Amino acid sequence: MSTVAIVGAGATGLRAARQLVRRGAVSRIVLVDDGDGVATTGATSLGERVEAGLASEVPADADVVVLATRANSHVELAQDCVACGQHVVSIGDSINDVAGLLDLDDHARSHGVKVVVGAGLMPGLSDILASHGRAWFDEVREVHVSKFGTGGPDCARQHHVALAGLCFDWRNGAWSRRPGGSGRELAWFPAPVEAADCYRAALADPLLLVRMHPNLERITSRMAATRRDRLSMHLPMLRRPHPEGLLGAVRVELRGVANGGQLDLVLGCAERPAVAAGAVAAGAVVELLAASASDTDTGARGLAEWFEPLPFLRELKIRGLRPEIFVGASETH
Repeated sequence: MSTVAIVGAGATGLRAARQLVRRGAVSRIVLVDDGDGVATTGATSLGERVEAGLASEVPADADVVVLATRANSHVELAQDCVACGQHVVSIGDSINDVAGLLDLDDHARSHGVKVVVGAGLMPGLSDILASHGRAWFDEVREVHVSKFGTGGPDCARQHHVALAGLCFDWRNGAWSRRPGGSGRELAWFPAPVEAADCYRAALADPLLLVRMHPNLERITSRMAATRRDRLSMHLPMLRRPHPEGLLGAVRVELRGVANGGQLDLVLGCAERPAVAAGAVAAGAVVELLAASASDTDTGARGLAEWFEPLPFLRELKIRGLRPEIFVGASETH
């Protein structure tokens, strides 16, 4: 029987635990959080298969550890878990976390475990959608991703920090850095979000997308922001974040060639960010636990590098996420 530890009993961590309980995927879930009584309260609300662990201490018998704690804290935690022979699923979306976790590839291989990097809404669901979208193309030339909304308070704080940072854009085989809060684009997300102005930000998605699509001409990432967000992005947050975000969505646009013509494909999904990220993380846990004993592939990679997109999307559909698709084509002259 399997045990899963979830480090971070905030909005996303609790959603991941709830998904695992609902699907009956694991026999025991341990919530770990350094907040006073947070893990105990969360465990009580989720039933008998969920228990609270000691603050900041990952149980040694956990088969998989889900990292759903604050930004820039995942690498050190993952190092310790890998050294204990535990698989790791990280929901972290900061550039430091994603880059640092990918650097654990040799460490994970030496201990025979998998580290799943960027298993949230974006990166995470965005990477799976981009990987799935390739099936419509003879050649993909560009991928552009955007997100709307935030999960819990830590996610909102990271959103604020990212907007003031430098973004990574991939252009013709090289990285370019642009200031956050620039490059406004009107993006159409699935209902009920619909249209929103999106801007460059210090987002980790291109770091993972380029690994899956190294021959692309362009990769960009943006997030929705209001005028107040942009005016205050270099200041401390002006108000306390909500306990859990409300509306959220992700949008993935692929451009390329199919059947001799230009093809523009948009995939997206609307859901509360914490709900979506929790479902993606839970799906990654289920896939890791279901892997056969003969699967000896180990290391640290992005979500879409580990799992086939269509089966994973089917699992997410069971969990209540319903991606949408729009296809536009034009003839070449």
